[in-house]
Amino acid sequence: MPGKTKRWIAACGLLALLGGCSSANKPTNENFTQALNDYYDAHNSCLFPHGQQFPFEVAPGPTAKELKQQMDSLTDAGLATRLEDRSIHVFRYSLNAAGNRAAPRFCYGHRSVSGIESFTLPAPHNGFTETTVTYHYVMKDVPVWARTDQVKAAFPQLAKDLSDSPTDQATLATVGAGWHVPQ
Repeated sequence: MPGKTKRWIAACGLLALLGGCSSANKPTNENFTQALNDYYDAHNSCLFPHGQQFPFEVAPGPTAKELKQQMDSLTDAGLATRLEDRSIHVFRYSLNAAGNRAAPRFCYGHRSVSGIESFTLPAPHNGFTETTVTYHYVMKDVPVWARTDQVKAAFPQLAKDLSDSPTDQATLATVGAGWHVPQ
């Protein structure tokens, strides 16, 4: 075999090997599903992403109705108790033992991507190659209290997450080490 042919075969073999190594960077449904599931395995969905201090008071004001509905739903779910101070029109909510286990964020599970619906053409953005992925998911490890009708009515995002076939979008990025959700 002439030297030029051997070099050509070696170069093709090297390209095939490198192409195999970069398969995690390809814009495929499998790679996007893996990236999203890796992210959600480490990021729970929570009623209060930044946490909630207890005891919690609901006083008259523009958000009182919504806050009272939310806190009452936690009471109905067996996580809190409510006391009413009629003299100053305040409802005070305290956690019980079950509520203390869920507090302060009240996480209700994590997403598991069940399918990719679509994605935008990957394009450079801020030094990364990015795409927006639309996906279907189901919730995993959902506690019993989060499945109550009162909690679902008080927290619309939770209700959406627990619906039959929820969808959402996420931005994914790569710089050559596979797709990931940018922080």
